[in-house]
Amino acid sequence: MTTHDDSSPGGSADATADTSSVLAFRPGDPGYADELAGFQTGFALRPDVIFAAATADDVVAAVRYAAAAGLPVGVQATGHGLPGDAEGGVLISTRRMDEVAVDPAARTARVGAGARWGAVAQAAAEHGLAPLNGSAPSVGAVGYVLGGGLGILAREFGYTADHVRAVDVVTAAGEVRHVTADSDAELFWGLLGGGANLGVVTALRVDLVPVTRLYGGFLAYDGRATDPADILRAYTEWTATVPDTLTSSLAALVYPDLPMLPPHLRGQYVVSVRVAFTGGAEEGERLVAPLRTELGPAVTDTLREMPYGESHTIHNDPDFPHAYYGDSVFLSELDVAAVAELFTLSGPAADAMHVVQLNHLGGALSRPAPNAVPYRDAGWLVRILSPLDESAGAKDAARAHQTRAFGAVAKVSVGRSLNFTFGGGDRTEGLYDAGTRKRLADLKAAHDPANLFRRNYNIS
Repeated sequence: MTTHDDSSPGGSADATADTSSVLAFRPGDPGYADELAGFQTGFALRPDVIFAAATADDVVAAVRYAAAAGLPVGVQATGHGLPGDAEGGVLISTRRMDEVAVDPAARTARVGAGARWGAVAQAAAEHGLAPLNGSAPSVGAVGYVLGGGLGILAREFGYTADHVRAVDVVTAAGEVRHVTADSDAELFWGLLGGGANLGVVTALRVDLVPVTRLYGGFLAYDGRATDPADILRAYTEWTATVPDTLTSSLAALVYPDLPMLPPHLRGQYVVSVRVAFTGGAEEGERLVAPLRTELGPAVTDTLREMPYGESHTIHNDPDFPHAYYGDSVFLSELDVAAVAELFTLSGPAADAMHVVQLNHLGGALSRPAPNAVPYRDAGWLVRILSPLDESAGAKDAARAHQTRAFGAVAKVSVGRSLNFTFGGGDRTEGLYDAGTRKRLADLKAAHDPANLFRRNYNIS
């Protein structure tokens, strides 16, 4: 571990790049590997130096150091969304910047760059409020919002990025800026949806909603006993009948035959409908009744009224670090036969495990907002997440499989989601429509002309 260094590959830092007060790690230092560790274990990072930032001033020093040395910058909080392998450069670790401060009167929270959604939800609940978080409490809040933020209540409230009031960011010039829609509308627009391309966000202020409980859970079916196409057809017909206050998704996976899993899941192909509804339990039961009638008894039925603090049980995302590759496509319309083919390709007949999810969009997600989150006219998002083993060709095999599977819905695909791109940092086409990408590229040229922030899904 080191606390400073005045030289590095690629150049030397000048007097404005004093990092003497910033905790730093270099390869071989005790603590280097621990600082580098994150949720995604499938990709190898080996930066020349990790700056463990505890304050915005630490981030300023790290950015100025990188700029003076001509080194690329990456940012990591929890490490869920790594774009891929990377060698060299500067990594700014923000995990220590985990401030969460709730203003109950304004119904907002100030969220630091390292804060996780679980902590935000817990702090908000003390005031009868909830954040617009995703399905996993371990995900970093800021990175999630910079990619848009498709949450469990998204059809009712829209993208989480739509509810940001202010963003604190360190620019490529090493300056701290407090950005709002009034202070700099264009930069504010680009930060929300543009990922990590325009600076290192140290904190943001985001709306909270007055939700303390919901009706939710999942209905799980045996995918071998019930044709997934029939489940898909019933589900998509049902979504046409529900209000915007109900957000749902359909997911399918073959569970591995492993001893740590419950016996009833080992090796089973399970197709699940997940539901989150902010109305009452009686109304929730009425809304899901057609699904129960059409599909019959579920293998598992967890639908119930629950406190918002239990909302993570709707999806039961893994809470342990592991290796995975993932991608997604927005669909302009739903072609049931095409989506069923994608599910079939990724089901029991596949050579490896794949988790497929179809998200019902629309509602508040389709409303315009002053940010760069694209494809608001899309009605659906389909995602594939492929766990990786340690074999040499695992990543290439997962990528090849996903290319084949997404080919089934190519005719109705309009683009990809930045939030659900895991490991494809070398392939950024489709993450934005042409107009949004051009506008973001202009902002990039203005605010980061040297492309300092390029260890990401880069807009060059």
